[in-house]
Amino acid sequence: MTLAEQLLRMLDNRLLDPLEILLQDDQPVGALRDLLRVRVGRWARVLEGDDDAAAVQLIARLIGTLHPGDQPFNPPADWWRSPFGQIVLRRAGHPYAASVSYATAGAMLGITRQAVHDLVRRGRLPRDPDGGVPVAAIRARLSSGGTS
Repeated sequence: MTLAEQLLRMLDNRLLDPLEILLQDDQPVGALRDLLRVRVGRWARVLEGDDDAAAVQLIARLIGTLHPGDQPFNPPADWWRSPFGQIVLRRAGHPYAASVSYATAGAMLGITRQAVHDLVRRGRLPRDPDGGVPVAAIRARLSSGGTS
């Protein structure tokens, strides 16, 4: 699945499907779907482009829209393996956490929890004082061509 496909699917599932159910009419929602197809293509180019500030701002808007509420943003570990999860990690890190569990670190790096444990034990990844792994260290490892 591409980044644009994932974004379109998330927006459709979280925004448009509930709106269609509420309105009991797919006609107005169809126009929004058409508009989103165009916008999602643009957004994917921004997220994958060279402008870090524009990408981070768009990430904040998308996460705020797709994950509203009073609860902190805490996606399941496998979300970080998705195209959008990887873009969020590379561009912004974790929006609300300085460190993550070994399982989440593994998902971010594309390895097992046990492999993360081994990297920490061998000193290849730092251990956060509160447990887990600092997100900054995961991002640094990915940007240097390390495990992913």
